Amino acid sequence: MPGDQRSVRLKYGLNPQQEHATATMPDGGPLPLSVLNGTPSVVNLLDALQGWQLVREADRALGLAAAASMKHVSPAGAAVAGEVDAVTRATFALDDGLSEPATAYARARDCDPRSSYGDMAALSRPVDMATARLLARVVSDGVVAPGYEPGVVEVLARKKRGAYLVLRVDPAYEPAGRQVRDVFGVRIVQDADPVAIDARSLGERFGEPTDRHLRDAVLGLIVVRYTQSNSVACVQDGRTIGIGAGQQSRVDCVRLAGEKADRWRLRRHPRVAAVRFPDGTPLQDRVNGVLRLVEDRLAAAREPDPSWGSPSCTLVSDAYLPFRDNVDVAARHGVGCIVEGGGSRRSGEVEAACEEHGIALVRTGLRLFCH
Repeated sequence: MPGDQRSVRLKYGLNPQQEHATATMPDGGPLPLSVLNGTPSVVNLLDALQGWQLVREADRALGLAAAASMKHVSPAGAAVAGEVDAVTRATFALDDGLSEPATAYARARDCDPRSSYGDMAALSRPVDMATARLLARVVSDGVVAPGYEPGVVEVLARKKRGAYLVLRVDPAYEPAGRQVRDVFGVRIVQDADPVAIDARSLGERFGEPTDRHLRDAVLGLIVVRYTQSNSVACVQDGRTIGIGAGQQSRVDCVRLAGEKADRWRLRRHPRVAAVRFPDGTPLQDRVNGVLRLVEDRLAAAREPDPSWGSPSCTLVSDAYLPFRDNVDVAARHGVGCIVEGGGSRRSGEVEAACEEHGIALVRTGLRLFCH
């Protein structure tokens, strides 16, 4: 468990010119996390706390080790433990000795491996040596987890010339029932969101969502809950394959998530997967090279078909879809099920659009904004 650490002096605030920054508890008590290596900045700490909430909730809801790759207080990718396909293995040079936490993080980072560059990794279960070896070979700023197996911290502490951030969080810690925020000298107090997301959160259904769609819907709801709004996530087989975050227009979120899902699928096309790089090419240069190839093909008449070789995904929105254009865009990106809050004046048009495109629809009655 984290020790009796009551204050952490941070490297700096949101920006280096904001020199003074600390983390403390409002009541002066011990922090629910401890720093085992490195010095966090404000962004590091925000990513760690946001990521920990996401993976803890996903593990509780689905009963599987969960991981998130956090960038700027939103996940670049999130996943639960599961099969790691040949493309993911090749991308991160993985062997066969993968633990559940390692598969969860590999699947999370593979969602958008370009955006995950310099991430904060969040794990719902203790980090073992297999996960540490994966973290050691990618560019990452730090990791937060409820524990570390013997020898793991020493391995991770060698990253970034000894500056790699290692945080241990108390898995038993529960925050107070109210959230407090100061903005421009104004204090805002609100109740913490009491809704527990699980299969019971999936309410009204139209069409025929499959069991896979519904399982992915639960993970998607948890992901968008901890993603800067407006937000949309495309989820397939227990992992995000595209996330659209922080857009002022929801249809732009859908378009962004869909385009990322297209890139994820096309990385699995045989002609793309067969691309080889000279020995010694850094991992991230390989990732960027493959993505440039994929984007060139998408720009050139969308060849090969972005839905190639992949089952339909579940698109989850953090609030209702206000217009049918969201559905029309989703249909172009291999979406087979849409999960949204419902309650819009045009919900009937959204439902009709789903029926027209053969997309199943699930309404939750929830809004899960994150700001």
